[in-house]
Amino acid sequence: MTTKLEALEIALRNALGERASITVALGEVTLVLKAADYLEAMQTLRDDAALHFEQLIDLCGVDYQSYGEGTWDGLRFAAVSHLMSVKHNWRLRVRVFAPDDAMPLVASVTGIWRTANWFEREAFDLYGILFDGHNDLRRLLTDYGFIGHPFRKDFPVSGYVEMRYDPEQKRVIYQPVTIEPRENVPRVIREEHYGMK
Repeated sequence: MTTKLEALEIALRNALGERASITVALGEVTLVLKAADYLEAMQTLRDDAALHFEQLIDLCGVDYQSYGEGTWDGLRFAAVSHLMSVKHNWRLRVRVFAPDDAMPLVASVTGIWRTANWFEREAFDLYGILFDGHNDLRRLLTDYGFIGHPFRKDFPVSGYVEMRYDPEQKRVIYQPVTIEPRENVPRVIREEHYGMK
């Protein structure tokens, strides 16, 4: 008798064949797709009667730049989706890596699942991943004038610009970051007799 995860793995292999790399670990199935096969495979995951993943639960960006304490030697950016089949009571993680680190681009799945709209906008805003075919790819969480993508591993902690209200101009202005990096030393170390009376 096959378990539920084994049945899902068999159904995925039958539907996708050699286009997908399938791993099962910790009670979860992860499917890794090539960017060229991504859109067609996602359509198959939704429409194949044996799979029937009718819901996209989540889609997020991932930056693997320093993954595994710098031991990662693969592509840098990925879009990771979580799918659910209510009919079969299955969940699936799908990962697709953008083939170009300088301009991360993968296909949009908004034509398959409309819920991908805001998820893809968020991944673009925070990681700079572009979704080919998305008809409204603009910032979602940061300001329209924001420079950079704040969840990238190489984004500076203090950012590039700061905003403040200028009472003379009576408006919000942007200016380069003026925070000087400093090392904070706790009072326990800094003051010789701290806490003693």
